[in-house]
Amino acid sequence: MRVERLGTDKIRIFLTFDDLTERGIEKEDMWRDTHKVHELFNDMMEQAYHELGFEISGPVAVEVFALPAQGMVVIVTRGKAGVATEKDEEDEDVYEMEVTLEESDLIIYAFRDFEDVVEVSHRINSMLVDGGSLYSYQDKYYLVLEEVDLEQDKYQHLIAILSEYGEATPITVYVLEEYGKVVMADDAVKQVARYFN
Repeated sequence: MRVERLGTDKIRIFLTFDDLTERGIEKEDMWRDTHKVHELFNDMMEQAYHELGFEISGPVAVEVFALPAQGMVVIVTRGKAGVATEKDEEDEDVYEMEVTLEESDLIIYAFRDFEDVVEVSHRINSMLVDGGSLYSYQDKYYLVLEEVDLEQDKYQHLIAILSEYGEATPITVYVLEEYGKVVMADDAVKQVARYFN
């Protein structure tokens, strides 16, 4: 679990599938209102408090983005606290939550240098119909793959190869499009494999 501050009243939490598995939570459980999901949210808020001093009470907006290979990105925004009642003062751990869930089919991996992109491109080129896009952002390269249509075992093999050279990232394609530089807009894997040995 990784926590980072996005603003005074907003944080982003990146959960890997290992984080969920350790707690006995399946990806589909995030869409349900279960005791384990509440425990997970409380753990996230506790870590956010210890690492960032981010404390919640009152209304909270929670956006959950499921990423196919990487895990979950959870964005928590504090709302303006309403008038405190006696009941609130008795139980300071009370907060209201508005949850939004979205799922993405994008696979986004970050690579420290271009050589890693070249290596991974040669290894996965034959598995892909569409080679995705390549961005440069904050001294890293980001490979964005859309709609990878593979059988489950081949899909897991693709993720294993990507993980060998790079790392799953909580950065969204919107951040890359807005702040990153497009290195190759289309068919990046196939172009890199073709032009670089």
